[in-house]
Amino acid sequence: MSNPVILTGIRANNDLHIGNYLGALLPLIDLARHYAGEYEINLFVPDLHSFTTPIDHGTLQEGIETNLKLYVAAGLPLDNPAVYLYRQSQVPAHSELTWILDCFTGVGEMQRMTQFKEKTAQLSSDRVSVGLFHYPVLMAADILLYRASYVPVGEDQTQHLEFARDIAERMNKRFNKELFTIPKAVAEQHRFFGKDQGLRIKDLVDPTKKMSKSSVSDKGTLFLTDTPDVARSKIMSATTDSLNSVRYDKDKQPGVSNLLDLMALLRGQSVLELAHAYEGQTQYGPLKHDVADTVSGFLQEFQNTLAQVDMDAVRAKLEHSEKIMNERANSVLHVVQQAVGLR
Repeated sequence: MSNPVILTGIRANNDLHIGNYLGALLPLIDLARHYAGEYEINLFVPDLHSFTTPIDHGTLQEGIETNLKLYVAAGLPLDNPAVYLYRQSQVPAHSELTWILDCFTGVGEMQRMTQFKEKTAQLSSDRVSVGLFHYPVLMAADILLYRASYVPVGEDQTQHLEFARDIAERMNKRFNKELFTIPKAVAEQHRFFGKDQGLRIKDLVDPTKKMSKSSVSDKGTLFLTDTPDVARSKIMSATTDSLNSVRYDKDKQPGVSNLLDLMALLRGQSVLELAHAYEGQTQYGPLKHDVADTVSGFLQEFQNTLAQVDMDAVRAKLEHSEKIMNERANSVLHVVQQAVGLR
């Protein structure tokens, strides 16, 4: 394993939305298509992370399979030997390394995690799981087991990535040995992937927040599995403003700007050029209709491709990748086990 590793994963217990597609899947697949000769691409399903918040356990396997099909429909090249597709739970080293790292992690470090504080602010303490509390430790294990250099994360995950760097450096120093490869710093990650990675598309109802598959209401989220008619209805109900002007201004007109972003990304067009075409418009109806047509056309084509995905080929890729990932993860884990005295 000589090439730098790019690693990413998207939780399996929610449908993926169009923001995931544009901000995470497409950039990764572009890397897989064009740079697999220079990088190793690890795309994993973090199914253990699914338990950090309440889920329907009876539909988890269905969600995993659906998301795997979505990756392939988006263009993931299953036949590329430098691309690996695997499930986190099928590599037990994730769980064991997490426990070891837990024992070198301070409670205060986890208490300072902004995402944990935000997610638990509205919950009573008995409804907050220990799994959610130490989620960053499992994420660190996900990264460090494969000596990953590059991990595309949104702004809400940068603190977790910095923790992965911190715990790797701490362990290397504590045992005076290069147990782990240190992932690139956040600034370098942003230069590599682009700072706006995964942050472009906002919620249709509340455009001050990013589109999320875990929102309380799905009215502001365009899922890749939404029918074109459902997507059209959501867009026509999207929040705009009372300024009666179509301009690309994220501060003063976040709703309108979000619609322009969405249409520009799907069309592969400059958002400023697109906004110029609506200059002088005093009503938002025509813009919404155009966005709805663009999104509906995209979903129709994407879902036709999705229906053609060969799950036998996906399962074969999983089996091959998981065998190799177990070997690689176990080799890193073994070095750590020796360092801490377990082997």
